[in-house]
Amino acid sequence: MNEADIALAHRLADAAGAAIRPYFRARFDIETKADASPVTQADRAAEAAIRAILEAERPEDGIIGEEYGNAREGADRLWVLDPIDGTRSFIAGRPIFGTLIALIEGGAPVLGVIDQPIIGERWIGAAGRPTLLNGAPARARACPALDRAHLATTGPRLFTEAEKAAFDRLSDAARDTLWGGDCYNYALLASGHLDLVVEGGLKLYDLAALVPVVEGAGGAMRDWAGRPLTRDSSGQVIATGDPRLLDAALEKLN
Repeated sequence: MNEADIALAHRLADAAGAAIRPYFRARFDIETKADASPVTQADRAAEAAIRAILEAERPEDGIIGEEYGNAREGADRLWVLDPIDGTRSFIAGRPIFGTLIALIEGGAPVLGVIDQPIIGERWIGAAGRPTLLNGAPARARACPALDRAHLATTGPRLFTEAEKAAFDRLSDAARDTLWGGDCYNYALLASGHLDLVVEGGLKLYDLAALVPVVEGAGGAMRDWAGRPLTRDSSGQVIATGDPRLLDAALEKLN
């Protein structure tokens, strides 16, 4: 990962945003995929725009995308794409979805973008660098105790029965719990507005971009066993703005 990769990530997000904005709160086709999740013309147009640039400028890098599958997935450098994370919010006209773009090297995320193309907010995190929101440093806030923590998750449908029971234990210990938000929750955590985000059932394209953003803002991201998130992680995710929350939250989950 280098300066050229960061500049490219910005251009990829610009291209995705340009493809998405004409569809927002407009009429468009909605289909249901095999996993019962919705997909729109905007999802596909955004990923196609990103992939066209990558194929032209990074033809040796691999691509893992939600809508158009994988290319060269054995490559050491992988671009991981979720053109609209939060498609249900997009369909409903709620600007709390995001485009997720990640670069994985050696199996670990080293670069991540969370882009909200309607509000015009872009978080970018890169290994060893502070996370930036529209060019200015973003910082998670201090919150060392669960009973002071604002917890968020996208929705109970993402949890198995056992995961939901674990989440409920954590929710009971937190100050309050907010539902909905998808990737935007992690961006808000990185900017100091939330303290804890917990989810299950995520795919690589749902989580890879989040890790550099959260960690570059001073937070921590792990799986539910406390392990760092990699290409092979299970999809159980915990993000804390204050790393001191991690052990207490993991104890409740497990």
